[in-house]
Amino acid sequence: MVKLLLLALVFYFLAERGGLPKNSRLAVLTVAFIGILIVHSVLPDGNPIRMASGESRDPWLIFGGMVMLVILYRYGLSKLRNRVGQIEIGRTKEESLVLSDAELDRYARHIVLHDIGGPGQMQLKAARVLVIGAGGLGAPALQYLAGAGVGTIGIIDDDMVENANLQRQIIHQDRAIGMPKVFSAQNMLLAQNPYIEVRPYNRRLTDENVQELFEQFDVILEGSDNFETRYLSNCAAVKLGLPLVSGALSQWEGQILVFDPESKGPCYACVFPKAPSALLAPSCAEAGIFAPLPGVIGAMMAAEAMKIITGTGDVMSTDMLIYDALYAETRKIKTSRLLDCPVCKHR
Repeated sequence: MVKLLLLALVFYFLAERGGLPKNSRLAVLTVAFIGILIVHSVLPDGNPIRMASGESRDPWLIFGGMVMLVILYRYGLSKLRNRVGQIEIGRTKEESLVLSDAELDRYARHIVLHDIGGPGQMQLKAARVLVIGAGGLGAPALQYLAGAGVGTIGIIDDDMVENANLQRQIIHQDRAIGMPKVFSAQNMLLAQNPYIEVRPYNRRLTDENVQELFEQFDVILEGSDNFETRYLSNCAAVKLGLPLVSGALSQWEGQILVFDPESKGPCYACVFPKAPSALLAPSCAEAGIFAPLPGVIGAMMAAEAMKIITGTGDVMSTDMLIYDALYAETRKIKTSRLLDCPVCKHR
């Protein structure tokens, strides 16, 4: 019997090297096995053929039973793996994630909040948000996104932390002066929440890198201090179908707009077809800025981003909100798409 089994193994591997398909090899061995059982059932005891093949059929039956158990085990394991694979394919990205006990405790105020709950918190953990600018608007937006548990946060900025930034850019500390803002912000965010991933991009947003960068994220927050970046971000977001949350500041007043492709609302170029002159939109260095104002608008930007991610509430996709800190006034201006907008008319 042992010799026949060794002969079967030799045949199997030689046939494999010869290119014989696996199923054909197994079929030959199965036919040989059945033939041996027939020989032991038909021929009388002491027959030379029976003697040469193990004298009794009992060892062959035991061997066949063991092989059958192995085949059944492998078949069951394969079916189980396929079933698990189908479940994983059917899951959404956030459902395949897990919140640790520490995260459940950390985000408990969200989880008990009816409109967010556990599913909403999982959506935040699965989300990827890019923040353009780690300055006045980016600072509070980043901190609230991190604190709320947004799983992946990207930061793009090519500036260094300066002493004059610290009056309002609360994410940076005095010891970070001279450090690239993206790395200063990254350090603070990870110190605030070690359960998130922070991706720093110490560079300027340009035509060459904008699409490749935006493709890695789900929502874009635009908090830069120049119209060139705002128009560039808008064009890329429209092209890729990404929601864009835009904020701007001037002295005592801030504004926020949300451009969401799903809402069929306007894009940034619909609301601002042309950039205003430098005299009408002076920089913070030239005109000054009230320190808490970026915190108000930046926090609202984070709120709109989180509502987009969780599908909660009404997103400001057809209104521009203006907050006047000097007179404690808030007003909304209705916005609409331009039919001939060169950016989004073919959307």
